[in-house]
Amino acid sequence: MDVLAEATRRSREGHPVISMAVGQPAHGAPRAVVDAAREALLTERIAYTDALGKSELRERIARHYRSHYGVEIDPRRVAVTTGSSAGFNLAFLTMFNVGDRVAITRPGYPAYRNILTALGLEAVEIPVGPATDFTLSPGLLEEAASRYGRIAGVLLASPANPTGTVTGGQALSALIDYCDANGITFLSDEIYHGLTYSGAETTALAASDRVLVINSFSKYYCMTGWRIGWMILPEAAIRPLERVAQSLYISAPELSQIAACAAFDATDELKAVKQGYMANRKLLMKRLPEIGFDIASPMDGAFYAYVDASRFTNDSMQFSKTMLAEINVAATPGRDFDPVEGHRTIRFSYAGSFAEMEEALDRMAAWLS
Repeated sequence: MDVLAEATRRSREGHPVISMAVGQPAHGAPRAVVDAAREALLTERIAYTDALGKSELRERIARHYRSHYGVEIDPRRVAVTTGSSAGFNLAFLTMFNVGDRVAITRPGYPAYRNILTALGLEAVEIPVGPATDFTLSPGLLEEAASRYGRIAGVLLASPANPTGTVTGGQALSALIDYCDANGITFLSDEIYHGLTYSGAETTALAASDRVLVINSFSKYYCMTGWRIGWMILPEAAIRPLERVAQSLYISAPELSQIAACAAFDATDELKAVKQGYMANRKLLMKRLPEIGFDIASPMDGAFYAYVDASRFTNDSMQFSKTMLAEINVAATPGRDFDPVEGHRTIRFSYAGSFAEMEEALDRMAAWLS
């Protein structure tokens, strides 16, 4: 956030900043989404909805699982949330008790650790890397339980931030089976679904209806500022989570819910956006190693390159600040994602335009030569 704040300040002062730091699509919401919102503003009274969301959107999300994954979902199990961030809060509050241990990967999305800690839960960070295919396994969970004590929950993202790791269906099923056998709640973060470039994209719901899935319209659907997401709940969690959701948020914004229904009809536009990410990905996979940044993890999904910067620095935070100050390129230091090894890594987002990626890479190449 310090880097982002400085990048924003420099942009306002007229510096030609290119941000490869923020995990936000450069493309705006699809035209169908904007049109639906405009029409709603002219014709409808925007108000509270049911705590779990408008029935139209819940039903549309359930249809998406049927058509995209071949998985049947009762719309009653769908909870519409104020972005995936609210989904994490609701999931942790509903599924766990204070003091429970929840396993996450390291490197991983820092908000997991921060939210768990703020809610009085213990984040058990399990290091992953090339030897573990950058994902969790039953063996790793067994080792964590032996070291830390009983694990109450597991949260896994696929595709993952910052590594881009896609956990395959077989590995995902093995994890879920292990959790079922040991009374562990399995939470699946699927907010980068739709943005997979290598390997099969599998929802945890294909393996079990006892998992809790969190997703969002922010990434694939380019709707970050609309603050709208969803969850698929186990049957037993519906009523408890509904009560917590109503108390904390009343409901997700109705305007965003109406607009989100239209997002599923923007297939052609969203495919074009994804093609842009694929071109950017190909460019970064070639140019970053040439500059001196070795790709640290597979870029199989999402829109991030997680790189080893140890050729240039042992302090990725200071390196990122200096790079922003001297060549106006913003990137995210790895320390956020990995408090132990992240001082040697950096995350580059390639969610911007191809021209921006080319310019940023050219600046870095000249600066580091």
